[in-house]
Amino acid sequence: MDPAPKAQPSGAVAESQTWGHRPRRDVTLEPAPERSRCWGAEVGRRETASENRFVAVRKEGTPAAGPAAPRLGAHPAGNFTKSREAPGERQLATDGGRGGPAANAVTGAAARGGRSGTPGATPGAAPGAPGTGEDGQRQAGGSPGTHRVLSLDATLGPRDPQAPGQFGHPVAVPDDKQEEAKSRWKEGNFNVYLSDLIPVDRAVVDTRPAGCSEQRVHDDLPTTTIIMCFVDEVWSTLLRSVHSVLSRSPPHLIEEVILVDDFSTKEYLKEKLDRYMSRFPKVKILHLKQRHGLIRARLAGAEIAKGAVLTFLDSHVECNVGWLEPLLERVRLSRTKVACPVIEVISDKDMSYMTVDNFQRGIFTWPMNFGWRQIPQEVIEKNKIKETDIIRCPVMAGGLFSIDKKYFFELGAYDPGLDVWGGENMEISFKVWMCGGEIEIVPCSRVGHIFRNDNPYSFPKDRVRTVERNLARVAEVWMDEYKELFYGHAYHLVLKNLDVGNLTQQIQLRKKLQCKSFRWYLENVYPDLEAPLVKASGLLVNIATARCITVENTTLAFEACDVNNEDQKFNYTWLRLIRHGELCLAPAGAAGALGLRRCQGRSRSPTWLHRSLAAFQPELTDHIISEHLQQPACLEVDPSHKALRVNACDSANPYQKWQFGNYYAD
Repeated sequence: MDPAPKAQPSGAVAESQTWGHRPRRDVTLEPAPERSRCWGAEVGRRETASENRFVAVRKEGTPAAGPAAPRLGAHPAGNFTKSREAPGERQLATDGGRGGPAANAVTGAAARGGRSGTPGATPGAAPGAPGTGEDGQRQAGGSPGTHRVLSLDATLGPRDPQAPGQFGHPVAVPDDKQEEAKSRWKEGNFNVYLSDLIPVDRAVVDTRPAGCSEQRVHDDLPTTTIIMCFVDEVWSTLLRSVHSVLSRSPPHLIEEVILVDDFSTKEYLKEKLDRYMSRFPKVKILHLKQRHGLIRARLAGAEIAKGAVLTFLDSHVECNVGWLEPLLERVRLSRTKVACPVIEVISDKDMSYMTVDNFQRGIFTWPMNFGWRQIPQEVIEKNKIKETDIIRCPVMAGGLFSIDKKYFFELGAYDPGLDVWGGENMEISFKVWMCGGEIEIVPCSRVGHIFRNDNPYSFPKDRVRTVERNLARVAEVWMDEYKELFYGHAYHLVLKNLDVGNLTQQIQLRKKLQCKSFRWYLENVYPDLEAPLVKASGLLVNIATARCITVENTTLAFEACDVNNEDQKFNYTWLRLIRHGELCLAPAGAAGALGLRRCQGRSRSPTWLHRSLAAFQPELTDHIISEHLQQPACLEVDPSHKALRVNACDSANPYQKWQFGNYYAD
């Protein structure tokens, strides 16, 4: 259940996208100074624990795999031992994946900030004991104490440093196993053969920026329920996901791990999975009796969760050391904060664990294509953003995040009208921001994720249609007048006259929560998104005559152009209408006459093609072509009568060439 495309590697400039898969120009606009918080939540500030915030401590230089550090191991009997791992090397490698961006392959020591001793404790601190300070003494006023982030990595037994994939190293398929590996690929849409070779509790390198292991968090962090939903997940990958949670999370913070089986068909995910997980008291398995889809499966897990915070994870991940506490610290700071880890890359080809570039945030481009975009370097420098600073995120990837349980349900959880998968990340992102919350990326929390070309499981309905309907439903509820940009960029949905279902409950919820407008979201959260409400506007000038179309009551005339004449102002909309207020330009009667009539619904008003929409006939891009006539016909000035009409298109006829006063989009 892939949340998003890969984040960008160092030096990448293009953003990755999902759904439409149409490459678009990456536009990054530096916000005005007063909008600096649109980029980083904690820009240029040091925060103290007494302010319920992190201390952002940063060492000079770039993070590197440091000297050997103690790592927690555990014998099956439960006695913990310390071991040392050899210093690692950091190297740059490319992901041999889907033609997408490369990520930075990291090899070497698995726990740079590793700690010795009992899990859940750190020298000089007592996690879970409110009111104690660094030295274990109660602080004045009984305020909660703090401790350094715990870098736990408790294993089932001593690790074999030579095991395939250990420390996140890439693994090669032996020559005599190539065909077997190829045939098993379809089981998970990644290299299942290699996944099965790799230990389920393998070590991975600590990829956190320098300073993360020194940050302090409160002793009284809320507990969390981890929710993983899956359907027909690969056995070894699911186990590795669960082990990474149990091994690298402070036990006292994990209320439970709920595995939601969305009606899997694989036999190994039934009694065999139940038996395996029975050794872990905190792991619970919810077997759904019919296919619900990711969205409703998550809701099923959330409804039975006992933790104060819900942490959603996919079932093909590996949590890194110190991943959980920084997320819970943000939720503790404010219950309306939604905290997301940095999503790193587990290669689908060789199963190597690769870090990603810093300073990236989730964004969308039209028509709601999710992608990653790096904060511009000049903005980083101007605002002195550090690698450990929290990043405000306009849109979350959707698969991995922590949210206060009560707040999640106050927001209405997920729209129950969304089917299976797709668009739920947009819906909850708009809902959180517009209804008083914040979404943050926490650089000191890192989780690896296998990104796949396609989902290996089936959709009850057609996948593309399901996602399109979900996104249209989100646009109708949350985008206000900007939903026209969504439909303008996905115009085939207008032609389909798509049924998005009943929206009454969601619209009432938005009113109840007193949510802000989508315009507010664009101005305050995502100001660098290009979102003009119309494609073109102003005077509509004929090239041959240099005269303008003019409205006289409800009829059309052709007069000298006057930029101050409101009767000469038109909008060319994303829905391909030429509008003057509530009136639309339309063919009227026989002989190609033109007139105005009241604009109607999306699919019932006469539409026109101009500029890029006429690109199917490049010689007509300066023309205005009627879409509703059987033969291509263009808007034309009758040179003898100075009247408007539609006539057979002629690329050489200057009386058929037009220009708006202003263009906002191609």
